[in-house]
Amino acid sequence: MHFSWDMAVTLESLPVLLKGVYMTIQLWLVAFPIGMAVGGLLGLARTSSNKLLNISAIAYVEVFRNTPVLIQLIWFYYALPVLTGYQMTAFEAAVLGLTLNTSAYCTEIYRSGIHSISRGQWEGAKAVGMRRSQILKRIIFPQVFKRMLPAFTNRGIELAKMTSLCSVIAVHEIMYQGRLLSAAFYKPFEIFTCVAVIYFLVIYPGSWLSSRLEKKYARFD
Repeated sequence: MHFSWDMAVTLESLPVLLKGVYMTIQLWLVAFPIGMAVGGLLGLARTSSNKLLNISAIAYVEVFRNTPVLIQLIWFYYALPVLTGYQMTAFEAAVLGLTLNTSAYCTEIYRSGIHSISRGQWEGAKAVGMRRSQILKRIIFPQVFKRMLPAFTNRGIELAKMTSLCSVIAVHEIMYQGRLLSAAFYKPFEIFTCVAVIYFLVIYPGSWLSSRLEKKYARFD
């Protein structure tokens, strides 16, 4: 089979792919910060002495970590409206699915970070009359941030790549646009190669920046 490399169609369709980049960035900018915030609250619940809070947080984490993201996206878009009577837009369903999945992983990052601090520091802080919230704010989180940074970086990168799954519920991100162009012009090799390059260009700067931050904070250990 003879193959002839032809990038003309791909280059002409580049504005369409760039529209997908905008949607991908939107998904990430909404889902990741909210996921980290929710994960922080659940991380506190995971380390709480309150059994109800602890068990509830564990159940949440296990559900979202042990079911495929693709299934979660499809369920929120197609199944949840049957229960609630409210039909979300594809973007809303995508944000909800990505946020909840990311928050489950962030919960475990917070939990492991908090547990990495020795009990002696907790007990010492309690001995001088500090409350749990004060201990976390003044002692625990300033120390664990550096330890959690690599894990949060990886989670952010994974989330950026997971946005490609949103194409199955018709969110017009990069992968969706690539599939449309491939079907229209039947140039899958050129178009999906271009899609892969775009994903790399979008994700790599964040990976590079996080690596620089890790090295910066490592100097203060």
